[in-house]
Amino acid sequence: MTAAALMAASHADAAEPAASITGVEDKALREAIQRAMVEAKAPPRSRSEARRRARDAGDDAAQVLRSEGYYAYVVEPDVSEADPPRAILKITPGPVFVIADPRLAWSGPEPDEGVVQRAEGVIRLTPGAPGRAVDVLAAEGRVVSQVQQLGYADAVAEPREVVVDHADHTLRPVFHIAAGDLTHVDGIEVVTQGRSNPAWIKQLAPWKSGDIYEPDDIAELERRLRDTGVYDTVSVSLAPKDKALADGLRPVIVTVSDRKSRTVELAANYSSTDGPGADAKWIHYNRFHRADTTTLTARLGRLDSRLEAELALPHWRRSQQTLKLNTAIFREDTDAYVETGLHLGADLTRKLRTTVYRTYGVSLDLSQVDSPTTVNGVTTDVQQNFATFTLLGAQAWDHSDSVLDPTKGWRLDARAEPTAITGDLTMAFLKIQAQTTAYLPFGQGARTVLAGRFKAGQILGGTMPEVPASNRFYAGGGGSVRGYSYQAIGPRIDNTTTPQGGLSLLESSLELRHKFTDKWGAVAFVDAGGVGVDKWPNGDDFGVGVGVGIRYDLGFGPIRADIAMPISKREGDPSFQVYISIGQAF
Repeated sequence: MTAAALMAASHADAAEPAASITGVEDKALREAIQRAMVEAKAPPRSRSEARRRARDAGDDAAQVLRSEGYYAYVVEPDVSEADPPRAILKITPGPVFVIADPRLAWSGPEPDEGVVQRAEGVIRLTPGAPGRAVDVLAAEGRVVSQVQQLGYADAVAEPREVVVDHADHTLRPVFHIAAGDLTHVDGIEVVTQGRSNPAWIKQLAPWKSGDIYEPDDIAELERRLRDTGVYDTVSVSLAPKDKALADGLRPVIVTVSDRKSRTVELAANYSSTDGPGADAKWIHYNRFHRADTTTLTARLGRLDSRLEAELALPHWRRSQQTLKLNTAIFREDTDAYVETGLHLGADLTRKLRTTVYRTYGVSLDLSQVDSPTTVNGVTTDVQQNFATFTLLGAQAWDHSDSVLDPTKGWRLDARAEPTAITGDLTMAFLKIQAQTTAYLPFGQGARTVLAGRFKAGQILGGTMPEVPASNRFYAGGGGSVRGYSYQAIGPRIDNTTTPQGGLSLLESSLELRHKFTDKWGAVAFVDAGGVGVDKWPNGDDFGVGVGVGIRYDLGFGPIRADIAMPISKREGDPSFQVYISIGQAF
């Protein structure tokens, strides 16, 4: 086939506008009309077909003009003299009709004066503004929603009256609203037979029997049930009017569908110096019939291996409060220390607002710590046995848009841990730390994100080397300063490469993330951190790492692969580090 023939075939197959438009100077209006017209796959084959297309396109154009407030328009379908003929629309939009005197009219009993005033207040149609159909419909929707929010659950909009006055080019809408009766709610009726105890679901209601209906309360109950994570679907709705009880109260209908009672999760990670690691989790949902979650975890890695059990009880004793009980047998084998022990803990997390969480906790660790210690210039390995009692107070703010792949917003986490130790030594100290991250999108389609992280911590009341090695601060590694081995930054013991840890910590990271396609992206980053034996690290205690990485979006979050190298390299530091994991670094 020749090139000319190919071009002709391509042209024949290409879609084209149903009609060309003349007479519309406003670019936005012209584009809106063009979008409303159905595209044709080929030119018309006759003048009659071209005329039919012009008439159909004229109907589409008239709809757009009316919706944009042009009611004195003239639309003339026509056909060109070209061969083949083309459909033409000659349009004279006329003046824009403007809003004048929007009003409410109540069908049936009128609600109380306060409801009427608030309903009128949400119309928000400014006299003199263009009489666009979408604005009129939105105003009607706001009125109905407002009346429902104030307890009139059956409020509906009846056919509105819109007077189009061609004499003064105005649009006068009158909204006819049937408010119905003020609705009072009863308790909860659970209509599904699942694994959850209906009595437990009923106590989650954020209202009392006899309260005035509030849609936000219904939505809040649905959120409370969804937040437990044990249901596939949740539906909460007010019973229809004909299902009202003898006393006039309306029950709330709850339908839940349980997710599978048991699941298994597997995860893996890799670091070029720390080697591979793997997690296996067995999760049992709703075992105690109150949306609880039991998780058994087996973790195997060079740095951290453990067997752990956790029970999460959402809405424990009050709504938006989760109790977590956990126990673990663990072994941490790092360059700084080896700790083997038993952990018992309980955390109580309260959701204060949608994005604010407060946690109180208590834990007991019975452990044996092997670590090098220097006494009178001589370094020896010391084995110590401890019972460590720790309290926790923490608060977190999360205003980011995603857990695994945030692109805007910020996070802040602050915590304080009063700690008391007994055993081979007795001491008490306060460990405090805070971390904040921020995400700034920019560029076309916000495909580029500048992400930053800052972390600081101190141990107050402790001294070196009395604070056990497992309780000190360390820096370096995949979640800290990439390019360095785990814990490698900061002071070392004598002239060895063994990390000493410290009483203070500073860390920061800066990443430039860019998505080239919907799936693939790249990252350039610089990390810095320092660990000090005094109040704050000094210049010699810091390390800086730089690197690049790639990201592949899995749908729920990215899988990442980073390569980083240390800038302030010391003896024993690797030339580079490779990290593979799921989710952004922070």
